Amino acid sequence: MTETIALGTPAVRRPRIPTRQGQGYFIRTFGCQMNEHDSERIAGLLEADGMVPVDRPERADVVILNTCTIRENADERLRGYLGALRAIKRDHTGMQIAVGGCMAQKDREGIAGGAEWVDVVFGTHNTHRVVDLLDHAAEWGPITEILDETESVEAMPSALPAHRRSPHTAWVTITIGCNNSCTFCIVPAVRGREISRRPGDILAEVRQLAESGVTEVTLLGQNVNSYGRDLELNGRRPLFADLLRRVGAVDGIRRVRYTSPHPKDFREDVAAAMAETPAVCEQLHLPLQSGSDRILAAMHRGYSAARYLEKLAMAHRTIADLTVSTDIIVGFPGETDEDFAATLDAVAEARFDGAFTFQYSPRPGTPAATMDDQVPRAVIQERFDRLVALQNYIGLQRNQRLVGRTLEVMVEGPSRKDEAVVTSRTRGGLPLHVDGKHPAGSYLDVTVTRAAPHHLLGSRLP
Repeated sequence: MTETIALGTPAVRRPRIPTRQGQGYFIRTFGCQMNEHDSERIAGLLEADGMVPVDRPERADVVILNTCTIRENADERLRGYLGALRAIKRDHTGMQIAVGGCMAQKDREGIAGGAEWVDVVFGTHNTHRVVDLLDHAAEWGPITEILDETESVEAMPSALPAHRRSPHTAWVTITIGCNNSCTFCIVPAVRGREISRRPGDILAEVRQLAESGVTEVTLLGQNVNSYGRDLELNGRRPLFADLLRRVGAVDGIRRVRYTSPHPKDFREDVAAAMAETPAVCEQLHLPLQSGSDRILAAMHRGYSAARYLEKLAMAHRTIADLTVSTDIIVGFPGETDEDFAATLDAVAEARFDGAFTFQYSPRPGTPAATMDDQVPRAVIQERFDRLVALQNYIGLQRNQRLVGRTLEVMVEGPSRKDEAVVTSRTRGGLPLHVDGKHPAGSYLDVTVTRAAPHHLLGSRLP
């Protein structure tokens, strides 16, 4: 029998003696950077309780699945993974399985009722409670605890300890939730209304990260442009542009990135802060979603294609050597050949450095899922292939302009395909593969020798 709790709980766990010393944990993360950041915090909580990471679920005493619900196949992937874990748990006495994140927030009953071998189901506002919930389940049986968006701002992921993948880079959450009403998106339903962290708390975290050796931070929020609108400090609301400047001024921080802004809220003050703050990288992720005004209106995006392109042009005028990526959805309900042609035209004019392209799939609980004129899958696939081909062509052209230039990169680690090469990233966020062995976290000046649609190759200056 699954117990459901809807009580408010403290955002910070009470001090305790570690009870799981030496036990192994395994975390599988689905979805976006916010989920990645949540998983780092979950790992930090488990390690504070004495646990150690393991490389596969068969060796784990606790398996955490941090889920996403943006695309249709997310449900199928989770079900398949849970099925595989059922067999593993049958042979591993005492193993606990917990499912958290956006899908758990949206479909708590479906997960708890359809997979009785799951011990804990927790939502997007319960990350800080994961160890307590595991302890409760070990003693009393399976438990589901989902809190709503009224949970204290102290429950933000960045208020918790973390186990980061890299000692040199870090996510820093500045807002949670979203006040927009995009008809294709389930995020407001599972992440709640926007809540901003106080700037002093953000800066204190960034300073601590810098002192620990972090040189690059990425500021996270569903819509970072909205930062501070729910705060009032000394008679004024803090602005995202101000925050960028202040984070960029922290000693030891060499690179500042952020994701994601909303085009309707992207303004000149943010572009100016990017241009005038040396640590803020010349990288902008600005989701277009569609080039058709009719489809953008149906999506409730709040801008036209022309207005989007005006803002993009302003950003390029203001920020030298700007790299821009985007998100585009193909096959939104009602999309005609003319609508899709408008998207191709917008992409051709924008000349993005990169694009995350998605085939529309209806998400239960979103207005778009019940719209008429759902586009056939075969039509979506054909349009998708044309869009990818166009963006690959543009991406290659954009990257070829960099051949022969010397760029500063930060090394991320050995290439997964060739140990004699390291993968690094430019200030514009482009992957650049460099010959030789160089320590992760180091900064190099690299001359670009070759270009591909999605990456660069280069050699370090002697």
